[in-house]
Amino acid sequence: MPKIRMEDLIPKRPALLSCGLPLSHTNIHNGCLNNNNREVQNDSNLKSLQQNQDPETTSKPDDQNKQTAQVLSLAKDVSQVSLDAEGALPVYQEWHLEVLERNSAKKSSPGGPGGMVSRRTVFEKWTDKEKEAQRPSTKRQLSAESATHTIRVVKKATIGKEEHTPRQVEAKLQDPPTAGICGSPMVGGQRRKKRKDLFSSTEIFREVDTLTINTGKELRAQRVSSVPPIAKAITRGSWSKLENLRAIWVWLCHNIEYDLSGYLGLSEKLCSPEQVIEAGRGVCCGYSRICLEMCREVGIECHEVSGHGKGIGYQQGQSFKNIKSNHMWNAVELGGCWYLLDACWGAGKVDMENKTYRKRFDDFYFLTDPEDFIDSHYPDDPKWQLLECPIPLKEFETRVFKTSEFYGLGLKLQHPTHFHLVTERGEATVSLSSSSPAEFTYQISQKGDGEFKDISSSFGLLTANPLGMNLRLLPPTHGTYDIMVFARPANSTDLFRWVCSFLLECPEPRASEELPENPFVFWGLQPNASSLGLEPCSHGAEPILVEAGSLELQLKTSRPLMMISELSHRELDPALAKCCTANQIESDQLTCYVLCPYRGFYRLSLFIRDYEQSDECFQNAGNFLLLCQRDPVNLNQLFPTNLSSSCGPGIRTASAGLSKFSHPKAIINMQQGKCNITFHNSQDLDLHAVLSKEPQKIADRSLGRHVLLTYVDSKVTLSVTLPEAGVYRLGLYGKTTPGQEFSPLCDFILRGPSVTSWPPFPYIYTAWQRGCVLFEPRSGLLQPQSYVRFRVRVPGARKVIVAAEEQTNLQLNKSKNLARPSQLLAGFTDAAPFKQLLSRNSKRKSFAMALLTAAPNRAQLILQEPVKTARERESVQEQASPLQIHLIRNH
Repeated sequence: MPKIRMEDLIPKRPALLSCGLPLSHTNIHNGCLNNNNREVQNDSNLKSLQQNQDPETTSKPDDQNKQTAQVLSLAKDVSQVSLDAEGALPVYQEWHLEVLERNSAKKSSPGGPGGMVSRRTVFEKWTDKEKEAQRPSTKRQLSAESATHTIRVVKKATIGKEEHTPRQVEAKLQDPPTAGICGSPMVGGQRRKKRKDLFSSTEIFREVDTLTINTGKELRAQRVSSVPPIAKAITRGSWSKLENLRAIWVWLCHNIEYDLSGYLGLSEKLCSPEQVIEAGRGVCCGYSRICLEMCREVGIECHEVSGHGKGIGYQQGQSFKNIKSNHMWNAVELGGCWYLLDACWGAGKVDMENKTYRKRFDDFYFLTDPEDFIDSHYPDDPKWQLLECPIPLKEFETRVFKTSEFYGLGLKLQHPTHFHLVTERGEATVSLSSSSPAEFTYQISQKGDGEFKDISSSFGLLTANPLGMNLRLLPPTHGTYDIMVFARPANSTDLFRWVCSFLLECPEPRASEELPENPFVFWGLQPNASSLGLEPCSHGAEPILVEAGSLELQLKTSRPLMMISELSHRELDPALAKCCTANQIESDQLTCYVLCPYRGFYRLSLFIRDYEQSDECFQNAGNFLLLCQRDPVNLNQLFPTNLSSSCGPGIRTASAGLSKFSHPKAIINMQQGKCNITFHNSQDLDLHAVLSKEPQKIADRSLGRHVLLTYVDSKVTLSVTLPEAGVYRLGLYGKTTPGQEFSPLCDFILRGPSVTSWPPFPYIYTAWQRGCVLFEPRSGLLQPQSYVRFRVRVPGARKVIVAAEEQTNLQLNKSKNLARPSQLLAGFTDAAPFKQLLSRNSKRKSFAMALLTAAPNRAQLILQEPVKTARERESVQEQASPLQIHLIRNH
């Protein structure tokens, strides 16, 4: 009997049986089996096999007995894949094919005459086993009947128990999964590892990289251009296939430059390994060919892959259909699985505008995950996508182009899924997520006359958070726009790197006002605001409506911070903009008061630093979009220009010992034109207050008399009266020792809408010390022809007199009952001084109150003047004499 050949019993292309990746029975190369697992009738070997099965052509029994039984087995088991109707994960069954001697079978084979097994029987048994693999695992057991067949399936675990050890057939790992089949990327029961599972970081290759770079320099100096010695030299320090591959990759990226002149046709392209190595330059095929040969030298299975790359000259939306592929890269086998790499793209970048090549080592293209690699590389043969479900060319063309920096920063595209955007109601959105804090910016270009021209970034609203960013696009006119997104790690001083691009179509723009320029790009708080000391804020890219032309923006802080602010509007002068913001600095809160003198959009930018670190620079912490639709503030109602950086009670006042302010905010609205600000002075500071107004129409000395400080124990009362309507600055200063200069504590902004004009307070001299209280009269201008009552408190005074042209002793109230101030009165019996004042209009008379220190007391005085006519009243008001309170001590 003739020998039965193995190739007559199994399908052609034995390499498929030794493939290191999943093999599906529904799509075997060369069509050995169709999708229904039926025999293929056009097999060229079928006739010869049938002839061998014909009794007339079989060998004689004696000849058959002389032949030695042949036992063959495959060295590597092949995983048979079966998919259920719902597309569940494949079920893997390990197979072993044996051909036993006829006499070794327990029962005669039912195949044909003389026990000869027919070709049809072989495939029927194969088909039965495929069907058996699809059954539940509890039913996939070898039956006793199948164990007696001449051709049988044996589980891998039982191979070692056979009486005769089969001769193993060495097989090579060649092909990836069959194209078009959706399944897990598994080989021999193991799943392909992600790049991050192969190595946590490329830092683990530091020694290999350093050795390879140094060795490359030595080989260049020796002018070695042959692949074998180079491969041997650069891998001498490697301990694994992964390290060998890393050495080859690093050598290629550092010793071969892209041949831009050859690509542009200015010189001959170099593709052979020796030419490329000797010249030190080559195009993509030169990189891939050297990688292939070096891998073979060190025993790594490698394959060259041709296809389309979104590289030089690529434009978004271009079609690759019916176009010859323009790029080559490599696929390598490690640990039974295939991986992808592109040394050409890992070596550097091409600047087509300047026709230059820039060396830039890029680790991303070393063993890139297929799910990421497919965004920029599309192989001619879909099986080299190495994806569970290969994508069609059309999807590759519409995918968003992402650079290696996109993946290096851990970014993911949330919206859109394709590069082409179309506005809805005049706007579109781009959203990215980030695995680590990052900073973003963008660039908008509008297509015109066949070219893209940059336009203002004000047509986009970018908001960011630690988990990503959101970009709202508001194109100004209909047309086509190119959107480029850039990013960098948070708190980095590096340049922004291009990460992805989109094409925006705007059929109809939204009618809206142009937004203000934002040089800081972000709207809302910066992504690193928490590290700067700011708590989360609800305000983002959405405009904040400003009611009645004013806004109070509060930000919570985790530590004391210092803040300055900037307001921008297309019609707002920078000098005038300084009068539109005021800041209040508290230990746990920052408040920015904003005034909007025009309608429209504003940009409010806030800058902060640690409060105690005065040598630090301010950093942009947030940018807010404000919208004032109606009732803007009058230009005469803006803040004073000389405001300090700290308005209202805050960190400065608290550190100086001032607390319990009756007015905790920086702005005080004085509806009646006067107010009393009270607080506690725990550190016994010497205080001073200054009132000012711009434009200045009143003498400084007169404004100084509109402020009166009164001390009662630790409580301080700051009394203010406004001479006219307007906006005033009230500065509070303090010092601890007499020789010191007054230091600013805080500023209050006083708004006096009332037209009532209040007179000034009396003059205060140094003898009027702490504890002295003037109850009445509070005005420094006394009305003639009227009764005036004096009521004061002077600690330690034994005698109080009022001195005019004549001196009058005030009657002392020895009672401590302050609830009845009118019990004891003293008054002028002679009204001559007042009459004399009326008859001498050219003279001004002053009244003085002399206090002789003794025991605590209380004094009141009633002054009476004759009634005057209306004309005399007008004359007297013009010549009214100010009341001067003199504190005179008796020695």
